[in-house]
Amino acid sequence: MADELKVNATILAAYPEWTAKPEIKLPGWGEAVIFVTILFGGMLLTRRRNFSLFTSHKGQYRSILDQTPRNSQSSGEQIYDLDSDDDLPAHEKHSSKTRSCCGVWPIHTPNTTRFRQNPHSRLFQKFPFLVEMLYWLLNYLFYRMTAVLSNKVFTVVGIWQAAQNHALSILSVEHLSWLNFLFPLREVNLQQWFMHGHQDLLTFLDRLYSLIHIPGSMAFVVWYYYVAPSHATFATVRRTMTLTNFMAFVTFVFFPVMPPRLLPEEYGFLDTVHMEDAASLWQSGKHVNSLAAMPSMHFGYSFVIGCTMIYHSGVFRSRFEKFETRKSTFWRVVYVSLGVMYPSMILLTIVATANHFWLDAMVALIYCCVAFVANKVFYVLLPLEDLFLWVIRAEKSVPSTGERFHAKGGRI
Repeated sequence: MADELKVNATILAAYPEWTAKPEIKLPGWGEAVIFVTILFGGMLLTRRRNFSLFTSHKGQYRSILDQTPRNSQSSGEQIYDLDSDDDLPAHEKHSSKTRSCCGVWPIHTPNTTRFRQNPHSRLFQKFPFLVEMLYWLLNYLFYRMTAVLSNKVFTVVGIWQAAQNHALSILSVEHLSWLNFLFPLREVNLQQWFMHGHQDLLTFLDRLYSLIHIPGSMAFVVWYYYVAPSHATFATVRRTMTLTNFMAFVTFVFFPVMPPRLLPEEYGFLDTVHMEDAASLWQSGKHVNSLAAMPSMHFGYSFVIGCTMIYHSGVFRSRFEKFETRKSTFWRVVYVSLGVMYPSMILLTIVATANHFWLDAMVALIYCCVAFVANKVFYVLLPLEDLFLWVIRAEKSVPSTGERFHAKGGRI
């Protein structure tokens, strides 16, 4: 099988030398600055403007810090009294929340409203996007564990050999099995096309691959938190991305896959990103799992982002959420164009730079669809969130998603 997948020596010899002029290299600290700027810029953009950390809010703003939850539904949304709870008996103010376990059994969890005036509770209320930042920090911590766990699973065979075997199996499925009609263009041939006369375009794709995934995805999260029709709609997208992540993490552990660029040179792939020293901060160091090509989260994220853009355009919807209005033709065209072009560009990039196989993207697409259908599975974790908030003596803030647009009675 391996011999059939190897590239003929004459083809390898035909590869031209790298002649494209590399773009200006962004220093490692520059990428970190971009990432921090996006996160804290988003925190400031989505801050609650009429809420002060240091003054009383009675009569100014009625929020989760100034309202009493009557109960909590399995949907994860809480119901709040419209009137102040100051005159209620203490046992009613701090009555237990009622959660639902798997939609069947009720679970009573501690009511954290008594902690609403604690400094960190007020900080969450002022900057509700901090909660989203904590969610993504948990995602990152789980990702960090994948390489360690995978090494333990493949101690006998060796993680490197196992990942190479899996990569060759993918190539075999794509080009030697009965499914080869789904993959008419080999990855190595696509990269070779770029190497012969289109290296300037390939060096652009190298930079795109290095810099767009993490900063671009987080910028999207910030943007959609700000403009989504409701927090429930935003949360659906966030849960979909998170569940896709977790399914991918399990695959990284039990089915490590070597990216094409790391295969032996007789298979014909070139590591163009590193050839021009374009590797990103997010692609190097001990925190990176370099054998996590299956599925491609570059494409998975871009697919979710693209679908969200198309949904946000309103083109395929006849009904709109409260405060949401039909967009102008110009904005509909912009959002639909971005929704189609962005994942298409990422797909081209990950294959042309030899960082992923076609099948990696296909599996990522399937994971995204499954995650969207099953995204509410995270509701089973709500009791744990309640207990965690109780332990740290904090009250979770009300999201500020769309707050400024709601005040205007519409949205862009």
